[in-house]
Amino acid sequence: MYSTLVVLHLLAAVTWVGGMVFLSLVLAPLVRSRKAVPEFMALFRSAALRFRPIVWVAMVILLITGPMLLSHRGLSVMAPASWPGIVAVKLTLVGLLLFLTLLHDLILGPKVSRVGTIPESQRTAAEQFVFKTARWLPRLSLLIALAVLITATMLARS
Repeated sequence: MYSTLVVLHLLAAVTWVGGMVFLSLVLAPLVRSRKAVPEFMALFRSAALRFRPIVWVAMVILLITGPMLLSHRGLSVMAPASWPGIVAVKLTLVGLLLFLTLLHDLILGPKVSRVGTIPESQRTAAEQFVFKTARWLPRLSLLIALAVLITATMLARS
């Protein structure tokens, strides 16, 4: 049972982070290098929207298997005072990553779709802020996801 939980947890994490790496470091720069030709923007949007449900499934798997794996270590999600420092750091980073993913998918994404239809010269300062935030937020999320992987590796070694 434990091995199955570890495999599921790792597959979900690799799927989520691997997709983030691909979108952020491969597809987004390709789209930007084409000066946002509408077809390339549509490709990026389609890929991101196709990836979204995969992310949500991966998050559910991680949220189910994570606490179960913690319990195998004699720890409980409900008792943070008993967590070793590395567990506290990892779970804090996971919480931040989940928050940023929700922010991106449920709030920024729909706003960017709307703002993207407005010519850049006609966007308000708030609309420009939304557009710029949508560009750096996935990069920040990727850095946090990599930090989660690093802390997970440290936790596995302890």
